[in-house]
Amino acid sequence: MPVAAAPRPWLPVAVPLLAALLLLYVPTFIDLSKTIWKSEEQGHGPLILAVSIWIFWQKRDEFVAAIQDGVRSMSAWVLLVLGLLLYVLGRSQQIILFEVGSQIPLLAGGGAILFGWRAVRVMAFPLLFLVFMVPLPAAVIDSLTGPLKRTVSVVAETILYEVGYPIARSGVVLTIGQYQLLVADACSGLNSMFSLSALGLLYVYLMKHSKPWRNVAIIASILPIAFLANAVRVMILVLVTYHFGDEAGQGFVHGAAGMVLFLIALVLLFSFDGLLGLFDRKPRKSA
Repeated sequence: MPVAAAPRPWLPVAVPLLAALLLLYVPTFIDLSKTIWKSEEQGHGPLILAVSIWIFWQKRDEFVAAIQDGVRSMSAWVLLVLGLLLYVLGRSQQIILFEVGSQIPLLAGGGAILFGWRAVRVMAFPLLFLVFMVPLPAAVIDSLTGPLKRTVSVVAETILYEVGYPIARSGVVLTIGQYQLLVADACSGLNSMFSLSALGLLYVYLMKHSKPWRNVAIIASILPIAFLANAVRVMILVLVTYHFGDEAGQGFVHGAAGMVLFLIALVLLFSFDGLLGLFDRKPRKSA
């Protein structure tokens, strides 16, 4: 009876790969920690990295079981070369989008060359999750911020006016009582939508609902929920300013605003998933 071949040791191959990745990206992460990771807009970057590493560690046994011997692919080499070119271009020209984004094709290509595509597919989610570490391009931010600010302003004005508050709007300036509030770029909700999208996808991944339609519905709800949560945050800011004064409103902006946004979004996401659960119950078996 033939004896199955022992699986190829993966640790001696993984250690040099990990060392090479650390050599490339530790300077990048140090630069990020001194710059954009200090900002509210990109402060989620270290968390995204930590979550991706944690998921990889949780799936390590599945990854080892999926390693293939003697698998070579031209597409893997193309991805690896693409990742290296993006890194070199981004690092040398200070294009942070390329520098940070290069880790995804580099990891996928290098992993496929060393361990096979089957092993890379096991790690597809933590790899793709790293997309949320990549800063949004300035052109995208500029093109979306204005419309989002106007829409948030309209929603806040309409709802507060309907419940009886003396509020008016001129562009993105809300006037309530004797106070005027400018809906600034940070209140557009664009960056919060980006980070909340990461949170929503992680939630779907961890919940592992058996029905595909439920997962699709939750994913489709992420951006509307993020927008609604941001509109609620703006309304809370307006009400805090109206009832307690401008100083209290500014204190709210610099204090609890971000936390309130995420709490509202989480409550809405959990509530929506709970509502979907009402339609996802298994039928009772008849006696």
